[in-house]
Amino acid sequence: MQRTIIADALKSTAVNQPINVRGWVRSRRGNKNVSFIALNDGSTIKNIQIVVDLAKFPEDQLKPVTTGACISATGILVESQGAGQAVEIQLSELEVYGTADPEQYPLQKKGLSMEYLRTIAHLRPRTNTFGAVFRIRHNMAMAIHSYFHQHGYFYFHTPLITASDAEGAGQMFQVTTKNLYRLRKDEDGHIDYSDDFFGKMTSLTVSGQLEGELGAMALGKIYTFGPTFRAENSNTPRHLAEFWMIEPEVAFIQKDELMDLEEDFIKYCVRWALENCQDDLEFLNQFVDKGLIERLRSVVDTEFVRLPYTEGIRILQEAVKNGHKFEFPCEWGDDLASEHERYLVEKHFGKPVIMTDYPKDIKAFYMKLNEDGKTVQGTDVLFPAIGEIIGGSVREESYDKLMAEIESRHIPMKDMWWYLDTRRFGAAPHAGFGLGFERLMLFVTGMQNIRDVIPFPRTPKSADF
Repeated sequence: MQRTIIADALKSTAVNQPINVRGWVRSRRGNKNVSFIALNDGSTIKNIQIVVDLAKFPEDQLKPVTTGACISATGILVESQGAGQAVEIQLSELEVYGTADPEQYPLQKKGLSMEYLRTIAHLRPRTNTFGAVFRIRHNMAMAIHSYFHQHGYFYFHTPLITASDAEGAGQMFQVTTKNLYRLRKDEDGHIDYSDDFFGKMTSLTVSGQLEGELGAMALGKIYTFGPTFRAENSNTPRHLAEFWMIEPEVAFIQKDELMDLEEDFIKYCVRWALENCQDDLEFLNQFVDKGLIERLRSVVDTEFVRLPYTEGIRILQEAVKNGHKFEFPCEWGDDLASEHERYLVEKHFGKPVIMTDYPKDIKAFYMKLNEDGKTVQGTDVLFPAIGEIIGGSVREESYDKLMAEIESRHIPMKDMWWYLDTRRFGAAPHAGFGLGFERLMLFVTGMQNIRDVIPFPRTPKSADF
């Protein structure tokens, strides 16, 4: 018999009709006359109840049906006698695909800490919490592609292996086929890469932005959406070594239009979650973050504040004068910490903030200089509970200004001649932003640790699964 997914079975009105469902047993309970199996196949947060008449099924046949076992259940879909579900299945035929020894299966019906679940990341998607998170993750990916497709963007695939450092930070994972035990060096003691696979030093990308800019110079507006890598030794709830980035680049737009795009895009994603992930959000709102749905709705329903950096610093310093204590200083020229960003968003304005016009020394070399020569046209979106969720800017299209910045920062550009060519041949005003997908996921799910919104987190000293 053809399988019906449980999400559809629970909504079905075809009562008193035969049905087959397949999935993993969440629990089994009952008495001497009847047994109730809660079955879940991952299609929904909700289980379907299988009612077993023990007069028809001997105990030996039901003994393997324990928490974690995988079964196929065929029966008649009927209106449920109990509360909590509209329909249930009266079992007529049972097949056990795979057993799960109750003495060894780690996901028994008891409270398990997030830290413990990270040690069994291969099994944690079967829990209610992670099933909800990963269904929402899928929906957020669909929202991203849907938004850009509807607005005329082209999905542009940028390389994962690169010879350039987009951020100029140098925290990159090296890619090589060289024998690390027998490295050949030149007379200056530097490693000779001439016999390496690419003939030069290469790394995993930290961003697709620079190549994305090339795409925008030909296709008008593009977006990237793929994995990026940072060899940053940060053991915090906000950092991963491997994460996904969304990076649109658009020709012929100015700072105000970029901020409009940032606000419209992220509202679209949050609205998508509210409209398409209701059951999962309600579960997370009840068990993970009591204010989650209210916070999501507040973002969709409010106009973001647009705040120059200099004014933001003034507000923060005023807060310090009035007795508020920050762990980190907030002088003009400082890169704002998460605590500063969250103060502005949560305490001072009570709504998301787009901060603009940062000091050039704390921002990347490619950002467009303002006329004051001291600040750049950065446009970072700051969110409640997260801090910075989007980092954006107008890009410097002037070859001379860009080269002056590169030289003053001593950025090695020998492998980036192709990037500078966009300023030599038909330079155009353009702008874009980067959104860390997992930061978006933290906000939309209410989870507290970035390791818990990606299936298999990569962090310092951790590359399991």
